[in-house]
Amino acid sequence: MFTRILSLLSLLASSAFTIYAFELPVQIECRSRQAAICQQADPDLLRKIPDQFPILQQVLANPEHYKVQIQVSQIVRDEALQPHLISYRLFVDDKQYFYPASTVKLPVALLTLEWLQQQQQVTLDSTFHTYASRDSQQMVTEDAMAEGKRPTLAHYIWQVMMVSDNPGFNRMYELLGQDYINQQLRDKGLSSATINHRLSLPMSAEENRHYNPLAFFNSDHEVMLQLPARSSSTVYLNPLQPQLGSAYYQQGALIKQPMDFSDKNRFSIQDLSGVLERLIFPELFPPQQQFQLAPEMRDWLLAAMLLYPSESKQPDYAAHGIADNRYKYLKFGGQPTELPRHQRWLNKIGSAYGFLTDAGYFIDLEQQLEFFVTATIYVNANETLNDDTYEYQQIGLPFHRELGEYLYQQLSATPVQPKPDLSRWQQLLDQFVQ
Repeated sequence: MFTRILSLLSLLASSAFTIYAFELPVQIECRSRQAAICQQADPDLLRKIPDQFPILQQVLANPEHYKVQIQVSQIVRDEALQPHLISYRLFVDDKQYFYPASTVKLPVALLTLEWLQQQQQVTLDSTFHTYASRDSQQMVTEDAMAEGKRPTLAHYIWQVMMVSDNPGFNRMYELLGQDYINQQLRDKGLSSATINHRLSLPMSAEENRHYNPLAFFNSDHEVMLQLPARSSSTVYLNPLQPQLGSAYYQQGALIKQPMDFSDKNRFSIQDLSGVLERLIFPELFPPQQQFQLAPEMRDWLLAAMLLYPSESKQPDYAAHGIADNRYKYLKFGGQPTELPRHQRWLNKIGSAYGFLTDAGYFIDLEQQLEFFVTATIYVNANETLNDDTYEYQQIGLPFHRELGEYLYQQLSATPVQPKPDLSRWQQLLDQFVQ
C-alpha cells in the first residue's frame, strides 16, 4: 500500500497535473458565416484557469469586486487567408462602467490622422503651436522631447503611442473638439464612445468644452492653417451616470461619498476592441465604419505601436530610462525587462482611479500566432479614489501578465489552420528599425 502511494505521488510530481477550481461563464461569438471557421472555436478558452495562474484565478473568482471584463478575439483565416473573428467574452457588460483613461488616445489619434488627410497644406511634420484664450488653458510652442523642440502632430502621436503621452493627447483633443470626436466615433459604430475632457489637467466640465486657438506653420514659419478659440454647446454626459468608490480626495480634502463619473470619458470593452479591429483589419467593417487612412499613414501609425521604446531613435526613450514593457501590460506587465523581439503587442493601455486596462493585437512572428485582447480590472481595496493607493503592482499588473501568458499558451498549443502570413509586420520592423 505504501509503495502504491509513493508511486502515485511520483506520477503526480512528474506529470502536468492541474486542478480547476471553477468554470467561468464565457460567451462565444463567431463573426463568420463559414461553418468551418466557427467549428474552430475552443469552448474551454477562458472557461477553466489552471493553478499556475493564481492571481488570474483570484480575480476571476471575484469579478464584481475587481470589476473585471475580458474580450479575446481569436483570428481564424480561410483558404484565401482572409481573417475571421471568434470572440470570447467574460463578464463583458456595456452597462458596467470602467474609466478608460489613456485608452481613448488611440481612437482620437486615428481621427486626427483622418482630419489631417483632409487638409490641403498641413502635414504630420508641420510645426504645431497651441495658444491660450482662457486662464485654464495652456500655451505650447515648444516640446522638450521633440527634435529641435519643435512640436508637430507626428511628434505628438508618436509620443502618445510609444509612451502614452498626456500632452500629446490634449493637443489633439483641442484641435478636434468634443463635437467632432464624438460624432465621428458614433458614425463609425462605436456607440458607447463619450470623450469629454483632457487628461491630467484639473479643468471643469465647462472649461473642457472650450478649445485653444492654434496654428500650423511651414518650414519658413509661414502660417498654413489657423483656428480660433472654439467651444461646444452640446454636453456629452455619460448616460450610465456611474458612482465609484466610497470616498475621494479633491484638492487635498477627503470627500466621504462616491465619486461621480458622469462627466468622465467612457468606452465599452466591445467598442474599445472594435477600435483595434478596425485598425488592424479594416476590411471586416463597412467603409463608413472604417478609419479612412492612406496606406502610408496607416503603416506609420502601426509602426509607432509595433516598435518598442528602445527601438525609437527620435525621441530616444532608452536614454530616458523607459523600459520596453512599461506600457505593455498584457503578458509583459511588471518589473522592467527586455522583451522578445519576435513577439509584439500593438496596444494602448490606460491607468487611473484604480482601473488598469489594456487593449491590443498580439503577434508572434516565429509561431505565426495572432489574437486580440481587451481587458480591464479595478484594484482599489480601500474604495478611496485619488489617494494614489491602488494595488497595481500587487494584483493589476500580475493579472494582465498572467492573462496574456495563459492565452499565449492556450492559443499556441492549439493553432488554427491555415497559418496566417505575418510577414508584413516583419517588413514594417525592417523599415522603421534601423
